[in-house]
Amino acid sequence: LIDSLARTGNMHSSAQQLGLSQPAVSKMLRDIENQFGFTLFERLNRELPATELGAEVIAYAQRALNDCQTFSYRLESLRQGGHGYLKVGAIFAATAHALPEALLRLKGKRPLLTIELVEDTSDHLLKLLEHKQLDLVVGRFTDYPQRQRFDFTALAEEPFLLIARPEHPLCTQQHARADQLNQWPWVLYPLNTPLRQSLEQSFGSAGVSPPANSIETTSVQTTLKLLRKSNTLALLPETVVRQNLAEGSLKQVHTNLAPLPLAYGVLLRKEEAISSATCEFIEALREVIHDDETKNNSRL
Repeated sequence: LIDSLARTGNMHSSAQQLGLSQPAVSKMLRDIENQFGFTLFERLNRELPATELGAEVIAYAQRALNDCQTFSYRLESLRQGGHGYLKVGAIFAATAHALPEALLRLKGKRPLLTIELVEDTSDHLLKLLEHKQLDLVVGRFTDYPQRQRFDFTALAEEPFLLIARPEHPLCTQQHARADQLNQWPWVLYPLNTPLRQSLEQSFGSAGVSPPANSIETTSVQTTLKLLRKSNTLALLPETVVRQNLAEGSLKQVHTNLAPLPLAYGVLLRKEEAISSATCEFIEALREVIHDDETKNNSRL
C-alpha cells in the first residue's frame, strides 16, 4: 500500500491497482499512520505528497519489497534446478570491454547462473543499489553522502578523449583552445554525472563558459551517430571509442582541456554479506582489467 501510494500519489489510483475500494485504502492508511504515530502523506486536493518522515518509511518499504521479490525469484530459480541470480549495474565505459569479458568468464564457470545487466549513469545505478534492486554497481561516487552508504573498491582509471569526425576543422590543429571548443555543438553527459562536472570545471579553470549549444544524453549509440553525422564534439571514455578510432570513423581532438582520468570500481552496500556469485564476478572483473593492463604494458 505504501509503495503504491508513493508511486501514484493518488488514493483512487492506488485503490484501482490494489483491487480495493478507495474508503478501504483510506482506512488502511489511517491504521498504518496510527501505528507509527505520525502521518506518512499530506492530504491535498489532487496529490498525496509524502511527509519528511513518510519519505523514510517509503524508502524502507520499497527496499523490503525488493528484498522479498529478489528472495522469491532466487528461491524459485534454485528450486527449479537453477544456479542463482546476479543483477549488475554498470556505467557505459565498463560495459564497452571489461564487463562483457568478465561476464563471459563467469558464465564459463557458472553456465546456469542467471545474470541481468543494467547500464546507466552512476547516480541512477546507486539509487537502485540502495533500494536493493542491484547486487553491485561498477561505477563511481557522484556525491559525498554516498560514501556513508556504500563500500568502494577501485578497479581502474578511465581516460577520456575529446572526439569528433575526421572532417572536423579542429582535428587539423595541434591543440584546440577552450575558447574554440565552446563555439561548436556538443553532446554532453547529464549535469549530475562526474564527467560533466569535471568538464565544466575544466572550462571554468580556462576562464571560458561551457558550451551553450548542446544535447544531453547517456546514450552511447546516439552520441556516436551525432559525432559521425555532424561537426559535434563529445568527451568520451577511451574504451567506448577505441574501435572507432582504430577504424578511422572518428578522430581525437587534441586539447589541454580534457579532464584527468576518473577512477571507477565496485560499489556494494555497507555491512551486507555478498553472495558467492557476486564474489566470483568481482574476481573475474579484476582478472580482465589486470590482463588488459599487462597487454598494454607489453606494447610499450
